[in-house]
Amino acid sequence: MCAARTPLLSPASVVALLLGMLAASRLPALPHVALIAILLLAGAGLWLWVQDARRWLGALFLGFALLMAQGSLRLGSQLPAALEGHDMWIRGRIISLPVHEARRSRFHFQVADSADMPVGLRGKRLRLSWYDGFGRLDEAATLGARHQLRGGETWQFKVRLKRPRGLRNPGGLDSERQMLVEHVAAQGTVREDAGNRRLASAKGVIAWREAMAARISASMPEASARFVAALAIGDTRGLSDADWQALRATGLTHLIAISGFHVGMVGLAAAGLMFVVCWLLPGLGRLFPRRIWMLLAASAAAFAYLLATGASLPTVRTVLMSVFVAGAMLLRRQTHIAQSVALALAAMLLLEPLSILQPGFWLSFGGVAWLAWVLQSAKSGHIRQFLLAQMVATLGLLPLTAVFFAQASLAGPLANLLAVPWWSLVVVPLSILGVLAEMLSTGGGQVFWTLAAQAFEPSWQLFAKMAASPWALARLPEAAWFALPLALLGAFVLMLPRSVPGKWLAAVLLLPLLWPWVPRPEMGEVDIVQLEVGQGTAILLRTHQHDFLYDTGPAAPGGFNAGESVVLPALYALGVRRLSAIIISHADADHAGGLSAVQAAFPDAPLWAPPGAGLAGARDCTRDSQWQHDGVAFDFLHPVAHFPISKTSPVACCACTVDTAMCFLPAISTV
Repeated sequence: MCAARTPLLSPASVVALLLGMLAASRLPALPHVALIAILLLAGAGLWLWVQDARRWLGALFLGFALLMAQGSLRLGSQLPAALEGHDMWIRGRIISLPVHEARRSRFHFQVADSADMPVGLRGKRLRLSWYDGFGRLDEAATLGARHQLRGGETWQFKVRLKRPRGLRNPGGLDSERQMLVEHVAAQGTVREDAGNRRLASAKGVIAWREAMAARISASMPEASARFVAALAIGDTRGLSDADWQALRATGLTHLIAISGFHVGMVGLAAAGLMFVVCWLLPGLGRLFPRRIWMLLAASAAAFAYLLATGASLPTVRTVLMSVFVAGAMLLRRQTHIAQSVALALAAMLLLEPLSILQPGFWLSFGGVAWLAWVLQSAKSGHIRQFLLAQMVATLGLLPLTAVFFAQASLAGPLANLLAVPWWSLVVVPLSILGVLAEMLSTGGGQVFWTLAAQAFEPSWQLFAKMAASPWALARLPEAAWFALPLALLGAFVLMLPRSVPGKWLAAVLLLPLLWPWVPRPEMGEVDIVQLEVGQGTAILLRTHQHDFLYDTGPAAPGGFNAGESVVLPALYALGVRRLSAIIISHADADHAGGLSAVQAAFPDAPLWAPPGAGLAGARDCTRDSQWQHDGVAFDFLHPVAHFPISKTSPVACCACTVDTAMCFLPAISTV
């Protein structure tokens, strides 16, 4: 009786497992390995063998210990400190689709697990970048070599590595955490050397995806091929920053990143095809009933599509759910959506505890949980259920998207009403049919891919216009810790049945997240926020009502742009709505590289720069330039009037020595 009340994988036990992992993720440091082992054994014992309510406590301890254990293993497998900063030869296989940019190529690399590889790197996964030679070797030869990289190939490289680390800024991407989740042991660069060469041709699923992407690209113009490849095989390398910005503004990124809905469609199509096969070959019914054949076909097709599209988290979740449902039907066991979600969630947590650090984990399982809860009681027609599903996806996931991405798409509800049925029922099936036809006969997929592009382009033109509206996307400052629980509670109440009186009052609970209070300095005070941009500078100066940006960080042609990747997310996260001025110390790329991105977001901000900096529309900042705001006086210390600009002689300025004449950080004093 107790065991029936507290099953091993009941939704409550799985939630307890998740809560334990979530609690462990908030630890500032990992405890000793012995303590982790004790908690792991105690939690597993309670969860597996105790059949009363203590089973939930066992799941909680088990989740807590599992995440710490995997985190400890991942951290322990990172690059040994003794190998940092040294050139070394490695051999292995490219395990991702290489991204080719103007000045570099980026890819993941699996080092061969053999005795001739450096100890500490054998079998490890690396994140590598191959930059152009910049004159060290023949740049044309370098460019040709790195553009020959293909997924699935075996290469030999001379590399210089460092342990995973990233920039930590308000609103910024935590790349160090991302590399931990992806099991990346080190990051580094390919060094220029004549010994960098391909050892074996491509093979495996990655090679198949690379070849299929090349065929899609060759069969149609690049403007159309980039989206067809993304929707057919999950290859988003062709999408530009402008494309991603438009997708974010219209809330359509979940459709370009292969979603669970696409997997379900593939499985449904396979089941329908098997129904026809069983009708044509009735002898198959002697082995298994038609329903079993359809289930097997749907599961196999979903798994094949999972591999073909890169195994993103939403597709893994959908395949797991379909496998559990198929297994229950094969075993003639009754199941329901909540149990299927719980089983898929448990499988994901036990196999990859660190997946809870990914936004996709919460958006994927959160979305299906909201839909299961709301739609299971909906007794309406298909159109009403579709509209209800869109409302659930918009409102239910709004708190999570606001926290993870610091933005809310105001155009998203309307864009999804149009894109979900059109892309999912027309564009995606045509794209997948093209892949199947291409597998049967070279060139056979072109007609389907062309039809998919023709169906996609008109809708994309409409969505691009929607994204261009200044009202399409709302940037949200970082909110207090309690804002997310309140917003989730508010969304829960708002999605209760219409008969619940006064439920619309719960909208107030969304305000701390969507309209958070942003602290500002008092009158006569100034806050200085130093942003981490790597080599370069970006400093935000904040008074009671004004914000000034000093330098915009570095940028490389076709590569990292601190203005776009660091400065703007930090400004939005800190609640900066307008800049009173942008001050550029000097026009070097490390200090002014991100200027164009910042000016595009804040076009009305006055620009200050040293005389002769060559920045269009900039005012000259000299020692006689000064102003006051909110009880704070600003004075430039350098350069003095008529100072000779020199690119070679260093200039001492405010106790700092720099290599060129510059407009240094203003002296600040209260009035």
